[in-house]
Amino acid sequence: MLESGALLAPVEVAYETYGTLNAAASNAVYICHALTGDAHAAGDHGDRDRVGWWDNIIGPGRPVDTDRFFVICSNLLGGCQGTTGPGSVDPATGRPYGLRFPSFTVGDLVSVHRAMIRHLGITRLAAAIGGSVGGMQVLQWALDHPEDLHAALLVCSTSKLSPQNIAFSAVAREAILHDPAFNDGDYYDTGTKPDTGLALARMIAHITYLSEESMRQKFGRRIQGADVPRGGFGVDFEVESYLQHQGASFLKRFDANSYLYLTRVMDYFDPFGGDPVDLAERLKRVATRFLVLSFDSDWRFDTAHSSEMVRPLAAHRVPVTFEEISSPWGHDSFLLVIPEYHRTVGSFLRRVHREAVEGVVDPNGTADAS
Repeated sequence: MLESGALLAPVEVAYETYGTLNAAASNAVYICHALTGDAHAAGDHGDRDRVGWWDNIIGPGRPVDTDRFFVICSNLLGGCQGTTGPGSVDPATGRPYGLRFPSFTVGDLVSVHRAMIRHLGITRLAAAIGGSVGGMQVLQWALDHPEDLHAALLVCSTSKLSPQNIAFSAVAREAILHDPAFNDGDYYDTGTKPDTGLALARMIAHITYLSEESMRQKFGRRIQGADVPRGGFGVDFEVESYLQHQGASFLKRFDANSYLYLTRVMDYFDPFGGDPVDLAERLKRVATRFLVLSFDSDWRFDTAHSSEMVRPLAAHRVPVTFEEISSPWGHDSFLLVIPEYHRTVGSFLRRVHREAVEGVVDPNGTADAS
């Protein structure tokens, strides 16, 4: 049952797990993926061309150590990589839902995650971890169901989108909606898809994932495959070629309707909004230990976004640690190997393991908003 009151059934969930669940089912960690991610977070299943999107941080001896933890990652509700979404067949009609798919919220994403852990025989997680939109899911989970999570790790995330964030998503959606092949969302059986609009949406978004410095270092003003500009309106600069590649490759793995729905879910996310008295009561119940990380070059969800999450948590004595990490790579930093970042995550999760799995009580469990 969705928060809108609509009933969605059945709901299928695609997921992967790594490591081994212990006898007490106390060592589970849930990975909540970002907007265009999927369940394939780590490993390669024998195909080195398809390594999991967070493989550098999940695995034996890595910060999310699968020698210690049982790690779960599922494709989120509304997605297009195996979990029920707009491209799934509506059993009532025998046709893909398209825009008849019901609206949903971050809270609904969490409801599906919770059903997933119950399916696996888990009642409480050692931690939930997410970057970007994944962090939104973790925050909502901790606020709504704090009994589920010993710890929450949020990386370059936010508790609400800024007007600029919403504006970028709005333009991306317009590119899809105005593609002649969109056909009011019923393009699945037409033989054509709104590929032009979806590729443009990805190109627009990808600009926000990089920083000015990362673009300067990666591309500069170099000409693609030539010593001098060719002129006209074709692809001359390396950065243009890069964006075109990102748009084209995105078409192989993502659905335009899923992009519309999931970006709109982000727009309405605001778990600290509403009645402040009600919020205070909710926060009194939260004992989940938080680690909130930002990157100094991220302008999509800059450090101010993390600070806005930390303040109400710390004000209500929720145990929270906050750190800004230096990186030139912008929002995409959370996907990269940045030594300080990996050390911080690994140290936090070792502490979580001692507390949640080994049962070692930390006497210094007070709020830390340093």
